[in-house]
Amino acid sequence: MIIAPPEIPWQVTGNHWITLPCIHPADASIHLLGVLHSGARAAIEFAGSPDFASGGGRALAALTIEVNGEEHAVGAGGLAWERELGWIPSFSSRVGDLVIRGTICAPHGVNADVAGVVVSVQVDNRGTGQSMVTLALGGTLGHRQLRVRTARALGDAHRMAAVDGAAVLDGADAPGYLALAIGGDGAEAEVNESASTFRLAIEMTIPAAENSESAFYIAAGPERDGALATLGVMRRRGWQSLLGATRAALREMEPVTGVASADRLIARSMFFAFFCAVGRALDDAHVYVVRSRIPWNGHGITIRDWEALMWVLPAVQLADAGLARELLLRICELHGYAPGGGVHYLDGSVFEAGFSLEGACAFPIAVDAYIVQTSDDKIVEEAVLADSLYGAYEDIETRRHGQYPLYGTDVNPDGTVPVHPYT
Repeated sequence: MIIAPPEIPWQVTGNHWITLPCIHPADASIHLLGVLHSGARAAIEFAGSPDFASGGGRALAALTIEVNGEEHAVGAGGLAWERELGWIPSFSSRVGDLVIRGTICAPHGVNADVAGVVVSVQVDNRGTGQSMVTLALGGTLGHRQLRVRTARALGDAHRMAAVDGAAVLDGADAPGYLALAIGGDGAEAEVNESASTFRLAIEMTIPAAENSESAFYIAAGPERDGALATLGVMRRRGWQSLLGATRAALREMEPVTGVASADRLIARSMFFAFFCAVGRALDDAHVYVVRSRIPWNGHGITIRDWEALMWVLPAVQLADAGLARELLLRICELHGYAPGGGVHYLDGSVFEAGFSLEGACAFPIAVDAYIVQTSDDKIVEEAVLADSLYGAYEDIETRRHGQYPLYGTDVNPDGTVPVHPYT
């Protein structure tokens, strides 16, 4: 079920609300933005083009810079990338005497956990004269899709409008699944409704040997009013505060082994699981676990109990014990009615039935590992967890062989049919 990954080495980032799996390494353009929607039991994704995975077509959002009246694409002279704390992609580029540094961050942490993205840019003037700079973010809404395992285009027309200085992107039909509000510091949106394109521009006057910095915001909501409200929250808190809180939160979660190269590898893998297998649905704000929010994983927005408890939960425990507790109880709430019962949609309903012995056993194993690592033995007092453990025990016992200490299973942890009826 693993789809061949695209040839482009996309930069990937996101938070528990938003996934940005397609940031182009050549020009830092954003080609896809996705969220989870519990009502749809799916990911809802906006893109600039249906051919987003290969980098074809227009971008959903792309930076350009105009210097003394001459427009340049960011990255025309090449981009140098680095990943702050293993998760926040940052780039640098040069346009004449100007050095451009940018960061694309989905905020996370205390007072920063919002359904949005910050695109911050700093421009350094290394020349001997003053530069008139216009920093612009523009893009196209060319494709909207719903994805469980395979993607299906949403049938209504794209809609774009300028509202209170922001560009608002959504679908024509109501109610919708997702709306985006895009704004910038001191920028007024220019919108072409018929072409579904937008542009926001920030003007800067930068003296020699000085710099200027500003930011654009992309906010998401289940409908346009909510997206605009989230945009207002992001503007009020300010991009410096959002970036600072995110860096502080990631730094606190960052693993420390004493070996820098190992720390970078572990951090990137841990944050990928932390943000791409766990998310909060835009329509109810509850936490959900899925196989992967990345569109080229063929298992998509479905999950087995074994994967949720043995793969995802340990990574979350490593990063954030508080979220691990919430996630463990949430898995028990959504999946514990039939431990090991098969593949689930994100809301716990059955996607594909088939009892897995390992899936049922994962519940007591995960609870034991959680208590050992966090010393939170009070969690056993939670009724939903106790019900799940009793259910797992009963389901396992009903599968026991009448004569031998062996147990039956319908499928292996990977979904294949076992060679022998008992194991």
